[in-house]
Amino acid sequence: MQQESLVEYGSRRVIITITAIFCALLEIVDTTIVNVALNDMRGNMGATLSEISWVITAYAIGNVIIVPMTSWLSQQFGRRNYFAASVIIFTVSSFLCGNATAMWELILFRFIQGLGGGALLVTSQTIITESYPPEKRGVAQAIYGLGVIIGPTLGPPLGGYITDNYSWPYIFYINIPIGVIATLLTLQFVRSPKYAEKKAINEIDFLGIILLAITVGCLQFVLERGQEDDWFSDPTITLLSVMSALGLFFFIWRELTYKNPIVELRVLKNGNLRVGTILSFILGFGLYGSTFIIPLYTQSTLGWTATQSGMLMIPAALTTAFMMPIIGKLLEKGVPQQYLVALGMLLFFVYSFWGYLIITPSDTGADAFFWMLIVRGVGMGLLFIPITTLALSSLKGQQIGQGAAFTGMMRQLGGSFGVALITTFMARQNMVHRSDLVSKLDTNNPDVMNRVNGLAHGFAAKGMDAGTAVRSGYKVLDYSITKQAAVMSYMDVFLYLGLMFLICIPFVLMVRAKKAAKLDPSAMH
Repeated sequence: MQQESLVEYGSRRVIITITAIFCALLEIVDTTIVNVALNDMRGNMGATLSEISWVITAYAIGNVIIVPMTSWLSQQFGRRNYFAASVIIFTVSSFLCGNATAMWELILFRFIQGLGGGALLVTSQTIITESYPPEKRGVAQAIYGLGVIIGPTLGPPLGGYITDNYSWPYIFYINIPIGVIATLLTLQFVRSPKYAEKKAINEIDFLGIILLAITVGCLQFVLERGQEDDWFSDPTITLLSVMSALGLFFFIWRELTYKNPIVELRVLKNGNLRVGTILSFILGFGLYGSTFIIPLYTQSTLGWTATQSGMLMIPAALTTAFMMPIIGKLLEKGVPQQYLVALGMLLFFVYSFWGYLIITPSDTGADAFFWMLIVRGVGMGLLFIPITTLALSSLKGQQIGQGAAFTGMMRQLGGSFGVALITTFMARQNMVHRSDLVSKLDTNNPDVMNRVNGLAHGFAAKGMDAGTAVRSGYKVLDYSITKQAAVMSYMDVFLYLGLMFLICIPFVLMVRAKKAAKLDPSAMH
């Protein structure tokens, strides 16, 4: 069997696994490590907030364009060559990002870094999956999952530490030694499968490549920039949304009718992969949404530093790492995936509802988050491995790479949708809560006037004249209303994120129960 020939044993498998995890970790850490250094970059480059946010957007667009094409590119150039080339592109562009002196250079090199990085994630997953026999796929996904779950969490504290103690270019320079080692190990140990011959230049689906780049590139831009540019009231966002929708329609038509498609959509006929792809989207929504919301709350409302916010997430990441091998073993012993995913979703609901209950405008301490985040860590472990194992369980040979590309892309898009929707939802809820709170501040209400007068007396005692003291009192009241409205918006996000996962549980159990009879025989091929 073609697939069996790529199964590795002993020290060779260990080296291949470590290489693949390091590459996946490199890519994911770089998705979040930059976030905490944006202020320093902005000062250094003399850029506006809108311009500097392109450092994140450009990387995400490069990432999401290349991910669906990785299976085809692996086939065209050989997996080992393509993987090594991607690591080299990623490493060289990391060096160029650190050395950039102008804003356009940094954005261009981040886009190229995203093109190199997109391949690392999906190809790492394919290499690890194929290096293990089918009955050990759960363990393989557990090992790969360590990088995917821990990466977004490690980024902010690592970025914060480097930025606080050195300077922002070093967040890119740390990729260089790891990239060099990974390239050498890849060329020495990784093998290329012989599933299909590479296509001649006239058989390559260039139109498919263009349509894919338009579809996902425009979609990613809309999701990253929509809230800041006020969504469809901005002509650019409207135009790119239309282009993305039309691009998707023509892309699907092209790929289903062309003899040598760039993305093999027919692999989605596999029921397990379809379910896994949808669940990967929900997982990305929860994973990146919750990784985004907690540092934002602790820094903007509680006034923590980037390093403090990042450190808060580490116990949860370690819990997930601890859970991974346990869940891998449970899958090996035949525990149905649908029960593990349902339990993971239930725990994610518990985590979100817990967050809804504990956050305050000023006095939520780090200890209040500890057990809540541990629950999140366990939940993420229960979600990630069963979802990826289910998605790839009944695929063979070349289909594994194609399936991994779909789940990888949907997890990434889920994260982008999550961050975009959460940002928009919070901005809208903030206005609703603020106007609601202001409407309750009646100047005829003695409680309100007592509060203002008390503040004014305090300012007057510090030497202010009566008029300025009263105005300062109203300003303090306005500030506390703004802060309270923001906290209520965070509470809403936690609550609705949790409810989304709770609503999914019965559907997961129903869908999986139907597939269960078919799953085991195909997984054991």
